Amino acid sequence: MAAPGSVPAILARRAGVRFEGQGRTITALQDIDLQVAQGEFVTLLGPSGSGKSTLLRAVADLVAPSEGTIEVLGMSPHEARVRREIAFVFQDPALLPWHSVLQNVELPLKVGGGASRPGPRSPHELLATVGLQDRIHALPHQLSGGQRQRVALARALVGAPRILLMDEPYAAVDEMTRERLQEELLRVWQQTGVTVLFVTHSIQEAAFLGQRVLLLAANPGRVRDEVRVDLPADRTAGERDSLDFIRLTAHLRRVLATC
Repeated sequence: MAAPGSVPAILARRAGVRFEGQGRTITALQDIDLQVAQGEFVTLLGPSGSGKSTLLRAVADLVAPSEGTIEVLGMSPHEARVRREIAFVFQDPALLPWHSVLQNVELPLKVGGGASRPGPRSPHELLATVGLQDRIHALPHQLSGGQRQRVALARALVGAPRILLMDEPYAAVDEMTRERLQEELLRVWQQTGVTVLFVTHSIQEAAFLGQRVLLLAANPGRVRDEVRVDLPADRTAGERDSLDFIRLTAHLRRVLATC
C-alpha cells in the first residue's frame, strides 16, 4: 500500500454527471466526494439508479463529469487512461472468441500504437496466479463463466495498471464460484498492491471484499454513507460465518434500505 500522505489513487470533489436526451436531463450523479488511497480496496454498493457504474466510467474517462472534478493519481482521468494507469473489468469478460486464453491476456501488450507497458508479471505468471496455467491454449467457449472472468482479470493486470475498476464482474456466475472468485481476487490484490474500486449489488460481496463500503443512494446518485470493514485483511471463506461479518452485513442492509 502507498505511504501515508501520498497522492490519492482517486479523488472526486463535488463531481456530478448529467445526461441530456429526448428533451430532458437525467442527473446520474450529484455532489460526489470520494477519496481512495493507493493500494486500497473499496466497494460501491447501492440500488439500481444510484450511479455506481457511471462513477466507474467517470473515473475511467469513459464519461465526462458535468460538474466538479475527478483526479486519478493526481492527474485527469484522461491522462491516467492515456498512460495506461487504469484497467477495467466488466460483467461481460469480452474475450476474443478466436484467441486462446494466453492470446487474450497478451492482447493489451500488442494492440495499438500505445500498447500497455509490460508489468512485473508475464502473461504466463498471471494466468498461474488466477489458476489457469493449464488452460492457456483453450478458447473462450471451452471455459466456464468463472474461468472467463479469471482470464479478464489477468488481461486487466498484464499492463501493470495502478487502478483496477471492476463493474459487477461476478454477477453472472453461480454463488459458489462467485465466492471462490472473491477469495482469489483478494489474494491477487494483496500480491499486486493495485487499487481496486469494485461495484456490486451484493451486500455479502461488498462486505467480504472491501476495506470500506461506500453506499450510494439513487435518483440522483450520491454517497449516502461510508462503512469501514473491521475484518482481517487476509480473509478466508470461514469469515462469512463469523459473528462480525453477520453484524456487518446486517448493518449494511439497514443502511441500504434507506438509499
